[in-house]
Amino acid sequence: MGRKEEWLGRHPRAREVGEVTTDSGIPIEVVYTSEDVAPGAEERNGMPGEPPFGRGVYPTMYRGRLWTMRMYSGMETAIDTNRRFRFLLDQGQTGLSVAFDLPTQMGFDADAPEARFEVGRTGVSVCSVHDMVDIFDGIALDEISTSFTINATAPIILAFYIVAGERQGVSPAKLRGTIQNDILKEYVARKTYIFPPAPSLRFLTDAMEYCASELPKFNSVSVCGYHMRQAGCDAVQEVAFTLANALVYVQALVERGIEVDAFAPRISFNLATMSELFEEVAKHRACRRLWARLISERYQPQDERSLMMRFFSGGDGLSLTAVEPLNNIVRVTIHQLGSILGGAQAMHAVAYDEAIGLPTEESSLVALRTQQILASETGVTKTVDPLAGSYYVEHLTDEIEARAATLIVDIEKRGGMTHLIESGWVEEQIELKAYERELAIAKGEAKVVGVNAYSQTGSDTGGADFTLPTFGDSSFEQRQMERLGAQRAQRDQEAADKALETIGIQATEPRINLMPALIEAARAGATVGEISDVLRVVWGTHRR
Repeated sequence: MGRKEEWLGRHPRAREVGEVTTDSGIPIEVVYTSEDVAPGAEERNGMPGEPPFGRGVYPTMYRGRLWTMRMYSGMETAIDTNRRFRFLLDQGQTGLSVAFDLPTQMGFDADAPEARFEVGRTGVSVCSVHDMVDIFDGIALDEISTSFTINATAPIILAFYIVAGERQGVSPAKLRGTIQNDILKEYVARKTYIFPPAPSLRFLTDAMEYCASELPKFNSVSVCGYHMRQAGCDAVQEVAFTLANALVYVQALVERGIEVDAFAPRISFNLATMSELFEEVAKHRACRRLWARLISERYQPQDERSLMMRFFSGGDGLSLTAVEPLNNIVRVTIHQLGSILGGAQAMHAVAYDEAIGLPTEESSLVALRTQQILASETGVTKTVDPLAGSYYVEHLTDEIEARAATLIVDIEKRGGMTHLIESGWVEEQIELKAYERELAIAKGEAKVVGVNAYSQTGSDTGGADFTLPTFGDSSFEQRQMERLGAQRAQRDQEAADKALETIGIQATEPRINLMPALIEAARAGATVGEISDVLRVVWGTHRR
């Protein structure tokens, strides 16, 4: 009889407390000992900065360099966004993260009928390279790292960024940052897709291939579990679906004849960090271990950086509540702590008012200060992987890795991730988990403070003087349309038409990389909508 069984024998009530699970349904014991951790934990994790990177991708982690602090920002016009970026940089932000409005994400210009009432609403409106230039006016692109949350039109936005760099005198080789460019998860989560999966995958891999040769410091994809998690999947599914999507991209590039070491070190990931602290820390550790194992077994890279799973975390917007929104400050702090203890390379702290609208300058500052307080005042950055060796965390790490690996095997037996996305299977799995979560909240089984637990009567703000953000008279939409019209009037129309024609021709030839043509179109002043319309004609649009 082990020590744990002896203890349970002395305290029989410990067996009677009822079944408890993590958010992902993993059973939780009342207490953990070394007996709950399989032998070889140190080998399974490796040391910091060494494969399989369970303890972190760099030897010194935050003792050597803090994570990049990015606030996801973008509003109205390029000039408005530039003003917010300058404010955040003045307050100590160390990287930029661009949020785009829905028309830009869906390949429509500000003056398109489909864009009406959506211009600049969920982020900045970017129609042409002129907008990209103005977003970064006065911000040196060879000194800052920039992240772009964009997918269907990601290669177009990347082309605009390259040309914006040129106009600052910055070569593509000096640009640092990340473009999300993860189209597969769009079909099951956010739904900002345009084209069918096959040409979308070609578009994505064109950008990845181009970055591998021309932008060595730029992450050509950020494989995003975050949006699938926000849509409803659990931690195990997030790991499995994310890595399964990443493997599709790796295989697509390998089939083009590109060595895995030429691009894999620049693959990055975007994971959620939810409120169940220990499960999220274990998830990040397990995800790194599993990615290293999968790449090592399948592709035998020579460069160990190809095994690194570097990730950004945007916390958990799903947990934010419009009721008593100041409670969200506490939630965000927990999310950020989980990201730190899990070893993130970059972080965005959600603003407390994002359940209601775009963050204000005040709420953005509070979110940034949350990261800075955790970095400066808590001591959590003083040692690498401080929860390593915790019986509970090590057990969860092993369990999540094993369950996610089993799910990936099941995905491949069912025909692979692309097939399961097209058939709707992945979306069904996510929707089922989302339904179970909402049902648990409705029944009171999952407690949400201020909503179904400890809620106040007669108050929505918990005593805070809270004002909903507004867009005023929305004059920015008209300003953006006028600005776009002026840009079209000033460009060399013949050059723009020729560039668009070239894109249309090359889009019919799968072996041609479209990035050079997109860059030439950006230089000629072609717009997101015009380029997307050409591709819609060639590739068609996707409908579910």
